Order: sequence, then structure tokens, then C-alpha cells
Amino acid sequence: MKRARGQALPGEALEHGSGMDISWAQLLETFPMELDLANLDSLRRLLLEQPESPVTRVIALGVSIAFLGAVLELVRRGRIREEYTTIWILVGGALLVVGVWFDAVRILARAVGAWTSSSTLFFFGEMFLLVLCLQYAVRLSSLTQRVKQLTQEVALLRGELEERAPGKGSPSAG
Repeated sequence: MKRARGQALPGEALEHGSGMDISWAQLLETFPMELDLANLDSLRRLLLEQPESPVTRVIALGVSIAFLGAVLELVRRGRIREEYTTIWILVGGALLVVGVWFDAVRILARAVGAWTSSSTLFFFGEMFLLVLCLQYAVRLSSLTQRVKQLTQEVALLRGELEERAPGKGSPSAG
């Protein structure tokens, strides 16, 4: 067998960080190779059924209410167009539901087979951001095409304007 630098072959001693030598057999005894599926299932249930603290719930409710308030204020000031309002109100409402009824996340985590509620929230948050980025990329592409088209139209109109008034110089010299 080929040995990588700093590794020992089976049967040889390993240099431990403290200067002690431990054998592969001792190392394998500390980490069982066969996993008990019943223990894994009970560990998963334990992770999913951990209660959230009241502080976490209050923070989640506060953030979701503040988010909804910010969205409504941005709409009122005209900073967000009405077509985007629906999605952000739904996001704020979903945050509010999660803050009030966290068991919904646990049910969703069990349904998708996740080990923890936080990983489920992270996964769906990531999927939401991915869809949002795709939607913005599509909108940006269409706006880029529109700007190109308008630039070409302006160039054609300037050319026509210069042809109609050749003696007066450029139209902006006014």
C-alpha cells in the first residue's frame, strides 16, 4: 500500500497531536463503522422536535412584522412597484406564519426528509433566492434589449433630423 505523507498504514501507529501513538485498531474502536438505523431515526426525531426558545419566537415575530411594515411603507412611497408588492407581502406573511406556528416548518422538514428545521428553512430560502435571481435576470435581459432598441431608434431619428435641416448644423447647437 502506498503511504501518504503523515498517514500510517493499517497496523502501524498514528502520531496523535499530543505526542501519543494510537493504532488503527484503537481508532476504529472509538468510531463504530456500522450505524444503527434506529439510533439515526431517533436522533433525527430529536433534532426535529427541539423546542424553539421564546426569545427566538419573539425575534421572528418582530422581524416579520417589521418586514411587512417596511414593504407597505415602500409601496406607499412608490419605491416598489405594485407588481412586486404581492410577492413581498407573501414572503412577509410566510415569515409571520413561521414565527407564530413553527410546527409548520417541522412538518415541512419531515415531508422533505430534512434532519433539522433550520436546514429546511435554509434550503427553501435558497430556492426562493434562486427563483428571484432568475426572474431578475429575465427582466434585466428584456430591459437590455429594450434599451438597445431605443438607442437604435434615437440614432435613426437623429439621422432623419440632420437630413431635414442640413444647413443648421447639429440639432443640439440650437
